[in-house]
Amino acid sequence: MGKKVGLGGAFGARYGTVARKRYVGIVTGMRQRHECPRCKINSVRRLSVGIWFCKRCGYKFAGGAYLPHTKLGETSRRVAGTAKPTVMEAKIEPEAEVKTSTKKRGREKVKAAKKPAARRVRKAKSETKEKSETKRSKKTGKEASKEESA
Repeated sequence: MGKKVGLGGAFGARYGTVARKRYVGIVTGMRQRHECPRCKINSVRRLSVGIWFCKRCGYKFAGGAYLPHTKLGETSRRVAGTAKPTVMEAKIEPEAEVKTSTKKRGREKVKAAKKPAARRVRKAKSETKEKSETKRSKKTGKEASKEESA
């Protein structure tokens, strides 16, 4: 019976056992399927160095050379505040609140977003009108005082 060689067997007796074991660890991690950041399914495979592709949803993204998510990328996401917390609490909502349709909620949000902007525009227009009216009234007041004195 021969020896079991595996992925590091291509190197034979060269480079030492530690280097061969590291190589085997990196290559096995690279070749396995990883979780897709978009669809959350284990279907991401490596296309080439740093380019990863999800076979399920077709999402192609850049990542590390041997893993789709590097340690540096994870820390930068954490610092930026875009990382989701690992522990999530389940919120139970009453059924009466859940019954409202999503379309209606979307319209309400759009209307609510438009109103303050419209109010600001109206206020700005009314303020400019008031300023112009006060300037006119001042001119007419001065002219009226000149007419009274004459």
